[in-house]
Amino acid sequence: MAISATDVKKLREMTGVGMMDCKKALTEAAGDFDKAIEWLREKGLAKQGQKASKIAAEGVSYAIVTESGVGVVIEVNSQTDFVAKNEVFQGFVKDVAAVVAAEAPADVEALKACTYPGTDRTVADVTADKVLSIGENIQIRRFVRYAEGVNVPYIHMGGKIGVMVNLAVEGIEPAAVVELGKDIAMQIAAMNPTFLDKSDVDQATLDKEREILMAQAREDPNNANKPENILQKMVMGRIGKYYEENCLLQQAFVKENKVSIEQHIAVVAKQLGGKIKVLGFTRFETGEGIEKKEDDFAAEVASMIK
Repeated sequence: MAISATDVKKLREMTGVGMMDCKKALTEAAGDFDKAIEWLREKGLAKQGQKASKIAAEGVSYAIVTESGVGVVIEVNSQTDFVAKNEVFQGFVKDVAAVVAAEAPADVEALKACTYPGTDRTVADVTADKVLSIGENIQIRRFVRYAEGVNVPYIHMGGKIGVMVNLAVEGIEPAAVVELGKDIAMQIAAMNPTFLDKSDVDQATLDKEREILMAQAREDPNNANKPENILQKMVMGRIGKYYEENCLLQQAFVKENKVSIEQHIAVVAKQLGGKIKVLGFTRFETGEGIEKKEDDFAAEVASMIK
């Protein structure tokens, strides 16, 4: 088949490979870009290094529960939000989540060594192909898999936040607690608790919080004449506020702020005639903690015209 100059140019932009090699690859692949990229990689011509060196801080956080009840929440990063909305990229994320559910890899490196669905190639190999075909760096950043209990997923703003809530129920059909699980997941997305329960707060964190609160109390002019034991009691009261802000079960339920999450769960469990317990949760916010590159467009243009 005839290979157009436009197609050759497009493949060159995607791979950084010379025009003649791109034309040959497209000819060998009968015009199929994915196969052409694979051919170039097999020949050692296409390198993903240039794309892979760029910061991937966008992407999606995705959560899914399989028919067997396994829950997976995963974050896969791209360089731009535009690519994150691309159907090919989103399909890739769903496929990788399915691999996590089916294979239970120990970590991201183990996941990369798993076989990609519908192929005889590894997840790492297919990821490399996507980097070239989509034209951006793609990184599988992290995932959590829940094999037991009742799992309820929630995806906020098309993948800006992904949440999985893991529940244990007794005397209640799993389907009956999905609405509760979704409410809890939305709470987690909105309020971003650090801990599940106040009993999970480690001593070092508590000691640091007390230290900060005591320093604030001493700096407050209104407390100038108050003795140390009174200040300590004030700090203990504020520790209770810390629990309410940072521990999921002690947080005020966003749909009914007169009750806490644990009180709301107790009410629902009583209505359904059984027991419900939150075993755990995971909240991924896409790109959190990744240092994003700030591009200076004016400086870039100036450097080009020197």
